[in-house]
Amino acid sequence: MEGFEGASSAESVLDLSRMNLNNQSLDTVSEKRRKDTKQLYLCYNRMTVLPESICLFSNLEFLDISNNTLSVICEDITRLTKLKTLIAKNNRLNEFSLPKQFGSLQLEMLNLSGNRFEEVPSQCLQLLRLQSLSLGGNRLKSIPAEIESLTSLELLYLGGNQISSIPAELANLPCLTYLVLCDNRIQSVPPTLNRLHSLRSLSLHNNLLTYLPREILSLVQLQELSLRGNPLVVRFVKDMTYDPPSLLELAGRTVKSKNLLYSYKDLPSHLVNYLDMASKCPNPKCAGVYFDSCVRHIKFVDFCGKYRLPLMHYLCSPECTSPCSSNPQSDADSDDDNSVPADRLQRVLLG
Repeated sequence: MEGFEGASSAESVLDLSRMNLNNQSLDTVSEKRRKDTKQLYLCYNRMTVLPESICLFSNLEFLDISNNTLSVICEDITRLTKLKTLIAKNNRLNEFSLPKQFGSLQLEMLNLSGNRFEEVPSQCLQLLRLQSLSLGGNRLKSIPAEIESLTSLELLYLGGNQISSIPAELANLPCLTYLVLCDNRIQSVPPTLNRLHSLRSLSLHNNLLTYLPREILSLVQLQELSLRGNPLVVRFVKDMTYDPPSLLELAGRTVKSKNLLYSYKDLPSHLVNYLDMASKCPNPKCAGVYFDSCVRHIKFVDFCGKYRLPLMHYLCSPECTSPCSSNPQSDADSDDDNSVPADRLQRVLLG
């Protein structure tokens, strides 16, 4: 169509949004126009299937096919070897809509928000150059452990799903800077997230969190933490459960606290391995350790002098806690949990 040729003044940009296009409409674009186009916009049309003729746009780097009624993305998209950005928001895509070789694309940004995915497509986990992945507003129930393969990922947006837990493998993303998990059903945050040394923004609002792990204080680059809409506790937990340590643990605690030397020459290998797994009690006034028996203890920590967040501690015994109080200010002393400087966390959003 001649109208397509003049759709944009920039030769490398072709905007065919809101033109009532169907699955065959791209066939009428001239060969020269296809070759020149690097950015193609096909938003707000009537496409149910991404047409096979998309592969004729051989120099395409950016493709936006949002707000159609797409249920299938054709195999021919894998022939777009220069494609870096694919935006396919607000369609009818699910985990069966992507071609088998979709993972061979060299994508750096993929946005599949507002679709019908019930699980993260395995093809997406093969996009090793991916820097930004958005799957918000779908029907995801979990985050696959294989997410750790996306080692170039800087932004992960999974808000507005039905996710109930965060896998420990998420912490194996060295470049992750922005993590959005709001509007889900998450009940706890794994302590291993403290390995996300590049994380600057963490959105957890509108979940089911009642506490945070104390390890979150190790996120030295974190500047924004969003927690509003969670049933965070506002007072100390008075009823704490504590299973008495076993004879094995008592012996192990004695060995570690007395700094007794041991080796494979002295003990069976399973006992040496057991002793090496001792966890130091975080109470600075206690030199004890623990193995399997510990006290779950909520501690309130002052963030930026304005908000007090409930963090979960694991102590070696009930004696390591301060007297219980309904006043959240009367906290167990801990040198490493003093007020976090404002330059460490600029924004904590609780309400």
